[in-house]
Amino acid sequence: QVQLVESGGGLVQAGGSLRLSCAASVRTFSSYTSGWFRQAPGKEREFVAHISRSGGNTYYADSVKDRFTISRDNAKNTMYLQMNSLKPEDTAVYYCGAAPWPRVEVGKYDFWGQGTQVTVSS
Repeated sequence: QVQLVESGGGLVQAGGSLRLSCAASVRTFSSYTSGWFRQAPGKEREFVAHISRSGGNTYYADSVKDRFTISRDNAKNTMYLQMNSLKPEDTAVYYCGAAPWPRVEVGKYDFWGQGTQVTVSS
């Protein structure tokens, strides 16, 4: 069984920062590629960021590339999303996802967390 639990969401003013965490209940998190999606009310879920198993390669949606940073700590079985310079359009439920070896495709995950709400006020 694989469980992913997001945390760290909340309400923040535009220009502020939040750090999201995704705790993975797996034996060896280094065996999983992972990333973040988000879904705003009335919109489809969209890709945000991806990180390779070792953390050596990262990929970002253009809308967040210069503001968000994805990282992971495999020893802690945890992935992070540091969000800076937040904008109202970043308001969404953020979901973490993961996929086990041998899947390595960006944005393609087999397991998902329940999501954490991020609200950015004007």
